[in-house]
Formats: sequence, structure tokens, C-alpha cells
Amino acid sequence: MRAVGRFILVAILYVISATNAHAASAKETFANRDDVALFVTEMSQQHGFDAAKLATLLAETVSLPSVVQLMQPPVASPANSWVAYRERFIEPKRIAAGRKFMSRFEEALTRAETGYGVPREIIAAIIGVETIYGRNMGRVNTLAALTTLAFDYPPRAELFRYELSEFLLMARDAKRDPHSYKGSFAGALGLPQFLPSSIRKYAVDFDNDGIIDIAGNAIDAIGSVANFLNAHGWQPGAPIAITVMVSGDNLAAILGNGIDPFFLPSTFEKLNCFIAPVGADRMPSSFPDLPAALLDFTSTNSPTEYRLGYQNFYVITRYNRSRFYAAAVMDLAAELKMQND
Repeated sequence: MRAVGRFILVAILYVISATNAHAASAKETFANRDDVALFVTEMSQQHGFDAAKLATLLAETVSLPSVVQLMQPPVASPANSWVAYRERFIEPKRIAAGRKFMSRFEEALTRAETGYGVPREIIAAIIGVETIYGRNMGRVNTLAALTTLAFDYPPRAELFRYELSEFLLMARDAKRDPHSYKGSFAGALGLPQFLPSSIRKYAVDFDNDGIIDIAGNAIDAIGSVANFLNAHGWQPGAPIAITVMVSGDNLAAILGNGIDPFFLPSTFEKLNCFIAPVGADRMPSSFPDLPAALLDFTSTNSPTEYRLGYQNFYVITRYNRSRFYAAAVMDLAAELKMQND
């Protein structure tokens, strides 16, 4: 009976092994594709990559159809409702983690605020919104994710081919195996979830140890976020956004201008749009008379919220193009500042 049992066990293990091998071989790779071959040629000519080695690397890279699916937002998404979106980020667990993060890295945050002009709570809030201070940095193979999006996601193929090229350059500069990187399904990396192009442009060695590491080194991540916002036009001491009440006949036209700070608040009344701060009885002239955008934050079962977004609000949207994102960063920062004052 023992011999029979061993035979059955060996047979089962053989079947499992054969099944796994077949499944692995059935996975689609990027071998024998003209678009990939063209990319390899361009990388060889423009950046000096060994064409044969790069072709082999990409030919062995497995396509991840799941990342394409994840790029499609669900029809019923919290992103469509400001209240639901806000609740995902302005919640006790993230606030508590942010308070600990700010206490632990107080010196680095102070140095970043002094050097780049970006408030420490804004820096901490971005890292909190992105990864809950390193807890959720992603586990997807970055090379596979970017290659899939570069060649199998036509709506944004140009962007992701650029990010793939930047990623390969980054890995080469670091003398690191491209397959060793793990991040989000969209190819973002580290505590602040920088795309490869942002890492190459804005990541800094903020602790001066000779290595830029935004995944394992929170100090480098802090300096890199501050550098990114500074480089995109952060105005030290200037307002970010103010919550307002609005009325008037020209509201839709003004909202149609998007997130770019375009109007001076002093001109709103001339445009037949009347604004007042929430919870205050002040005239529009009391607002900082700097270029601003009037922004609406709609929710499924709650009244629409309106904010005047100034230049610094716009700068946060350079990190993520969503006004919901920028408002969440702003609100989490306000909570963190309150906790640390």
C-alpha cells in the first residue's frame, strides 16, 4: 500500500508540475511583435541599448491583461462622488499613521519645508494618500506592467512607451535587474508613487548617502515630493484653496474653465457669479485676489461643494490630475497640521 501511495503522490505531483508548466508557456509574452521590435531599435539608436539583450528581455516579459482592466474605472466609482472619495483618505487610520510619520521624520520634513518652500503637512499628506506611508506600494512587476500598457493599451500607449523607456534607463543607471522592481499596476514606484520619468527628473538623495531610494528611504521620498512640487511652481505661503458658497447665472461657464487658476476673485461679481466663504460673512474682496479656478465637487447623495483653487492647488494636480485628489491631499494635510500644532 505504501508503494502504491508513493506512486499516486508522484503521479499527482507530475500532473501539477505539467499543468503549471503548460500554464506558464500559455502566457502571452512580447516576443515576435513588430511594435516591440521598433521600440527596441529606437532604444538602441537613441540610448545605446544592446538591441539583442533588450529584445530578449522584452520577449521574456509576460503580458499582464489585468493591468489594462484596472486602467478602466468602474462605472460606479468613488471617484464620481466627492464625499465617498474623501472618506477613503480622510479617516482615522491614515491620520494616525501620518501623525507618527511626521513625528518620526520631523527633521527631514523641516529641512524639506525650509529648502523647497512646501509645507511639511502637504508633503506628508501626499505620501499618506499615495501609499499610507509605505504600506501599499504595490507588488506588480513594473517591467511587465509598463510593457503591457505600452503595447496593449492604445488609449495611452504613447505615454507608457515613454515611461517604459525612462524605466529602462533608470534601471540601467542603477545597474539593477528591470524585473526586480515592484510597484503599482500603472508602473508607479515607492512611497510617493513616482512614475519612472518623475524619478529621473525629481527624485533626490535627500539624506546624502549617495543613493536615491524612494521605496526604502522615507527621507529621500520626502525630499523628492518637495522637489516635485517646488519644480512645478509651488508658491511658499500662498493659499491652496478656500471652500465657498456660490450663486449666479454664469456658474456653468466659469466652472467650464477647468482647474487652471484663471479668474481673479474680485472679477467674479462682474461675471455674474457671487461667492462667499463658507461659515463667514465676508465680501468677495476679502479673498486673496490671486488667480483662481472655481471648482465643483459633486457627490451622489450630498450637496455639491465648491472651492476656489489657487496656484498651489493647481500644483498638487500636477502630481495627479484629479481635483478630488488635490482636495483630499489638502484636507488630510489640514488634519495632520491640526494634530501636530
